Amino acid sequence: MSLSGAIKQEARALGFDAVGIARVAEHGTLSATCNQPNNALHDSVSALPRRLFDRLSEWLRRGYHGTMAWMERAPNKRADPGLVLPGCRSIISLGINYLTEQRANEHPGYGRIARYAWGRDYHKLFDSRLKQLERLIHGMAPEAKTRAYCDTGPIMEKAWAEQAGLGWIGKHSNLVSAEYGSWLLLGEILTTLDLEPDEPATDLCGSCTLCIQACPTGAITEPYVVDATRCISYLTIELRGDDTAIPHELQVGMGNKIFGCDDCLDVCPFNLRSEPTQEGTFQPLGWSLAPDLNELSKLDELTFMTVFQQSPIRRAKLHGLHRNIAIAQRNFKPS
Repeated sequence: MSLSGAIKQEARALGFDAVGIARVAEHGTLSATCNQPNNALHDSVSALPRRLFDRLSEWLRRGYHGTMAWMERAPNKRADPGLVLPGCRSIISLGINYLTEQRANEHPGYGRIARYAWGRDYHKLFDSRLKQLERLIHGMAPEAKTRAYCDTGPIMEKAWAEQAGLGWIGKHSNLVSAEYGSWLLLGEILTTLDLEPDEPATDLCGSCTLCIQACPTGAITEPYVVDATRCISYLTIELRGDDTAIPHELQVGMGNKIFGCDDCLDVCPFNLRSEPTQEGTFQPLGWSLAPDLNELSKLDELTFMTVFQQSPIRRAKLHGLHRNIAIAQRNFKPS
């Protein structure tokens, strides 16, 4: 078995549902690709960092990142893995299915939480498995240098997951897997090993625009482009401040959502093929399917930290959660 095959086998044995490998060109840094002819930029692996840089730069220029100032820091580094791990030749993209069988309670008086946050914080699960896989890689190839991330590094992980064949970036800007639909969380291991790459995924969205139509705040400004400042996930999680920070029209579009949004994911036809996971991390906690808005509005800081101790919802902080709850209550207040 090849080294690439052995790494994939070990990844699946550790519980990763999807694994693929993308090649990073030996001289694929931005400084190198800038000197290539324009036609080569679109036809070679080494052109990918340049394309990612241009895409990110335009997105930032439009101000679509809102208050997420960290997105502005070193965009060249975000686009080029060779600037994150010197000598990087391959990226091992890894996905874990987080779809569960349960459905959220949509009755009045209850909030809606994005599906990935129904259970415990997935970062700990990823961190553990990524570290185990790194150790196995070093055992097979002691000379290898590696660096692993799950949301925490300057890596455009969806683009590299697409390059590694895990799925394609849909018109809602999220990864879509032919096998797992919209329900893959991603992590990756950068390595100096020159591994056998997989075929990049083919975009199968076709003429479908269901995700664009489903967005209640019009955040998908054009296919494959999302204005984060209009996205409910950004408004309910990343944006700080009271409700005056959110325009009224967007507050109305938020409906009963108090942490994240799945509307553009829920309508994707490829989800019809998805099978639920048995992974315990993603199984809903007691409050996540039917979060009572009235009860949550009364939480104090200590209770909030206790109730959401193992949950991604802590990222919104109590002040942000209370703001989101107040908006949801106004949206469903009898007239």
